[in-house]
Amino acid sequence: MSDVAALKQLVIKHNQLKQEIAKVIIGQEEVVENVLNAVFSGGHVLLIGVPGLAKTLLVHTVADALGLDFKRIQFTPDLMPSDILGSEILNTAREFEFIPGPVFSNLVLADEINRTPPKTQAALLEAMQEKGVTIAGKRYALEEPYFVLATQNPIEQEGTYPLPEAQLDRFMFSIELDYPSFEEEIDIVKNTTQEQTEKVNALFTSKEIIDFQKLIRRIPVADNVVQYAVSIVSKTRPNTEEATVLVKEYIDWGAGPRASQNLIISAKTRAALNGKLSPDQEDVRAVALEVLQHRIVRNYKAEADGVSMKEIIHSLF
Repeated sequence: MSDVAALKQLVIKHNQLKQEIAKVIIGQEEVVENVLNAVFSGGHVLLIGVPGLAKTLLVHTVADALGLDFKRIQFTPDLMPSDILGSEILNTAREFEFIPGPVFSNLVLADEINRTPPKTQAALLEAMQEKGVTIAGKRYALEEPYFVLATQNPIEQEGTYPLPEAQLDRFMFSIELDYPSFEEEIDIVKNTTQEQTEKVNALFTSKEIIDFQKLIRRIPVADNVVQYAVSIVSKTRPNTEEATVLVKEYIDWGAGPRASQNLIISAKTRAALNGKLSPDQEDVRAVALEVLQHRIVRNYKAEADGVSMKEIIHSLF
């Protein structure tokens, strides 16, 4: 099958995928679109939202529709690295046997990742980056495709361990979930307070997802689009000539080169999912907020003046 034919097939299956997810998840179309973008881009996602917005249900539904193995890890202050990675035990034959932890899955939900100490956070983030774990000197590879969707509650900050910027940078997207609209909430209540439940059908195999990821990597990008993406990221750095007025006044640290890479990959994916053969500047702008907002550090003056991250990022355009 040619790449053009494969792209057409991807568009068809992507639309079917959204229909399957919509059986269970009401509203949140933009969030679903961004999560699927990350999946086909091969990136990880940080979901930020208050309790009750169906973050866990969303991830579970996406895993079912993609036909992927799914595991959920509830992060707590007493969670140890071995609890998520796995450990060696002495079996009945008096030999050490490795028992894999929940990180060995295609799609891992790291629930409230900021509630566990840095040592455990780092163990998960190493698995995200290296696609493998090392136990007792032996490396165990994680099965592809591999995605981590981590959640954070933006309200409660007591007893939490905020992720350092270097670790936040490992996530392709940071996605903020908002409350549903009045009409959406009515539909949610109706659908979740009756006996009948919708069954989500698996539409992909692991190999298909990997093939589509490779296909997206092969999509050509015009030089001016790459330059546009890099220029946006350069403008986030307050000590450069390219920085905007808002950036110089309200930003302490800008985004690094990984932001430029993720802008292009996610723009490619957005273009492919919308049936385009190559991304343009509009695709870059469409994914910029989710790619940049967790990579830019606002200063105290921004919070005091009520300047949001969204305003700052839109000023880059």
